[in-house]
Amino acid sequence: MWQIFLGSLLLSLIHALIPHHWIPLIAISKAENWTKRETFFATFVTGFSHMLSTIIIGIIVGFVGIKLSESYSEITSLAAPTILLGMGIIFLILDFRTSKHHHHFDIEEERIKNKRSKTAIITSLGLAMFLTPCLEIEVFYFQAANYGWPGIIVVSAVYLVMTLLFMLLLVHLGLKGINRFNSNFLEHHAKSITGVILIILGFIAYFVEF
Repeated sequence: MWQIFLGSLLLSLIHALIPHHWIPLIAISKAENWTKRETFFATFVTGFSHMLSTIIIGIIVGFVGIKLSESYSEITSLAAPTILLGMGIIFLILDFRTSKHHHHFDIEEERIKNKRSKTAIITSLGLAMFLTPCLEIEVFYFQAANYGWPGIIVVSAVYLVMTLLFMLLLVHLGLKGINRFNSNFLEHHAKSITGVILIILGFIAYFVEF
């Protein structure tokens, strides 16, 4: 179970570090003159919405994986790491072939300038995040299914808690001006980083299983 925990932790960290998960919240907070508490609340709501849809789909994937492992354990134990490797390669190819990456939500300056209500802003961001679940962790759910429901629970709990904590920490640092680093690398190579991690996890899962 240790590789499931560590894999979930790594994916949570990379997931939270993607600039478009937290930089827009800092920008909107400053544009709307939100307090730190209001900004943290918005971060929690949008992050939780994103995690909720991701986990729901992940549980469905995990359920399918558990059912398959009950009847075809040898096949699923080989298929899970193979899928991780395959998706890692796909993420790398997508990063090399595209210059514009999928963003969970974007900032529209006109909307910020219009000073919409906090409720409207948070609701729209939360809805946007809910409708854009992350694919990389869904793949990992299939690997966790080899360990039954305990594996599914570990992935869900770690991914939910750690992603939210990382997002809140990054927003906190951003508001204090501590994290003034060049985020272009993460912004333009998030898929490559995710792909490398999925490939590593695939190799680990393969050798641990076999």
